[in-house]
Amino acid sequence: MPLFNICDLRAALRPHQRLLGLDPGKKTIGIALSDVGLMLASPHMGLKRGKLSAVAAEISRIARAQDVGGLVVGLPLSLDGSFGPAAQAARDWTLNLSDMTGLPAAMWDERLSSSAVNRFLISEADMTRQRRGEVVDQMAAAYILQAALDASIPQEQV
Repeated sequence: MPLFNICDLRAALRPHQRLLGLDPGKKTIGIALSDVGLMLASPHMGLKRGKLSAVAAEISRIARAQDVGGLVVGLPLSLDGSFGPAAQAARDWTLNLSDMTGLPAAMWDERLSSSAVNRFLISEADMTRQRRGEVVDQMAAAYILQAALDASIPQEQV
């Protein structure tokens, strides 16, 4: 399945379908869900990174349970905005995941999302390092998904 532009993905959803945000880290995949109005992203869970077939099965289960119509996956561009090896690997992973789940996908720039979330958790939430480690991936997924939702609001709603 080809990758979508975020605006096209949003437009293709049925009414009240959600988007699932993913931040694929080295050890954990952060998962976030939008609300049915596509206005707010919330952390959902962290999923241990493993074989793509197992990840796809769990994401499919969540998608069925939450009426998810598409995926928004973090795109790790280089700091200068270039498309390097990490971005290519994330693109390939996303294309395979989309094919395995049958869900259309869009990718969204995730540069510094984990850093922003960590700064917030330290300064505002005063979390311990261990607790931050447990929630940072899912909060980064919500951060990425929220940025994509904000950028894709249809003009008639602005």
